[in-house]
Amino acid sequence: MIRRRDLYKEIPELTVSKEIRVRFNETDPLGIVWHGYYITYFEDGREAFGREHGISYLDVQAAGYTTPIVKSVCEHKLALKYGDVARIETTYVDALAAKMVFRYKIFNTLGEVVCTGETVQVFLDKDGNLVLNTPPFIEEWKQKKGLLTP
Repeated sequence: MIRRRDLYKEIPELTVSKEIRVRFNETDPLGIVWHGYYITYFEDGREAFGREHGISYLDVQAAGYTTPIVKSVCEHKLALKYGDVARIETTYVDALAAKMVFRYKIFNTLGEVVCTGETVQVFLDKDGNLVLNTPPFIEEWKQKKGLLTP
C-alpha cells in the first residue's frame, strides 16, 4: 500500500533562494505586508526556480502546456514591513502524480521564518484539458535532475 507521505518527496538539492525588498504598495495601513502579497512572493520564488532549473512558465508553454495552481497554502508566522528585505526559499517536491508541487519558506534578515507555504499545479494541454499522465518534457526534466532513472 502506498501511503500519502510516499507520494511526495521534498528535494532539498532543488531549492532556489531569492531576495525581495518589501515595496510600499504591498503594505496595509498598519505598515505591514498585506497577507495576500505572500502568495505573490511565492510566485517570485517559483519563477526564480523555473529560470534556474529550466522549467519556467515559458518552458512549460513552449512544450504545449499550462500549469494553473489548484491549491495554495500560506501560514503566517511573523510580519514583514515596508523596506524589509526577505529571502524566499522555493523547494521542488517530487510527486508521483502529474503535478508540480513547491514548498516555500520566507525569512527576514534575522533568519527568522516569516511565512511558510505550498502550491500545487496541474498540467493542462493546449485545449485546456487536464493531463493525467506526467508530460514527457517533465519526465525528461526529472531524468536530468536525477529524480528518474532512464
